[in-house]
Amino acid sequence: MTVAADGSTTFTLLVEADGGRIDSFIAEALPELSRTAVQRLIDAEEVTVNGAVPRSSYKVRNGDTVVVRVPPPQPVTLSPEALPLDILYEDADILVINKAAGMVVHPGAGNLSGTLVNALLAHCNDLQGVGGELRPGIVHRLDKDTSGVLIVAKHDRAIRALQRQFKEREVRKTYVALVIGNIEQDEGVIEAPIGRHRVHRQRMAVNAGGKPARTRWKVRGRYRDAHNRIYTLLDVRLLTGRTHQIRVHFAWLGYPLVGDTVYGPAHSPLPAPRQFLHARALTLLHPTTEEKMTFSAPLPDDLATFLASLSAD
Repeated sequence: MTVAADGSTTFTLLVEADGGRIDSFIAEALPELSRTAVQRLIDAEEVTVNGAVPRSSYKVRNGDTVVVRVPPPQPVTLSPEALPLDILYEDADILVINKAAGMVVHPGAGNLSGTLVNALLAHCNDLQGVGGELRPGIVHRLDKDTSGVLIVAKHDRAIRALQRQFKEREVRKTYVALVIGNIEQDEGVIEAPIGRHRVHRQRMAVNAGGKPARTRWKVRGRYRDAHNRIYTLLDVRLLTGRTHQIRVHFAWLGYPLVGDTVYGPAHSPLPAPRQFLHARALTLLHPTTEEKMTFSAPLPDDLATFLASLSAD
């Protein structure tokens, strides 16, 4: 690895056996880079194989020399906004937030203000460029209407260490979810691949061509509403981290989340303030001290009030 004066980093990798696609090879060799990030580098011609720019479908061969140049972080051109943050923990390396429902994590097209990133830039004046343009310090995300624990890296060394833990599935992520219907088993594991919906491209779905996805769950309680309909409260642990994984998996089983109008019924049997999903706890190793740490956030008032309106079964 070499670091240039402009802040770019170059990695030289020697292929020791015939293998798979170039993007998979690089993502495995450099766990701090996601496969999506590798694909962007290939598209930008920042990757060469034996001195030539490859296609992303190129399959590596024994003896290939792969050179990967990672450009320096781009300055973030977002405005800091002094938005309220519920801070669970903070030190020189990380910041742990209890994200509020309704807050978007990072900006996107037409959505450059009011996000968690805008709030972070106001709270930490040294996040510029950490993790890349528009996503300073963001290691993982929660959906807009999902509340709960979210960790932010304060510098590049921390973000690389945390990204590796997420990629190697060393991070324990536990959620609380309320689903429509009575799940009779007390616990179980859902194993079903998730990919883009073949028709509705903004949605995810269980399909054979998707990426492997595993969700472990355990029943916390069962409830009834005034019309005698049953709901099941679950502790859910993500064993993989696919987009909308919990929502997709339980809808696929026939038990959509209460309040989820995308993957569940357009009108829930019981009106809910939002989808009933809360990131309850996150366990990982501190990126600097390597101490095992667990961060947790209680069920927020809107979901707690909604749950209290039901009767325990």
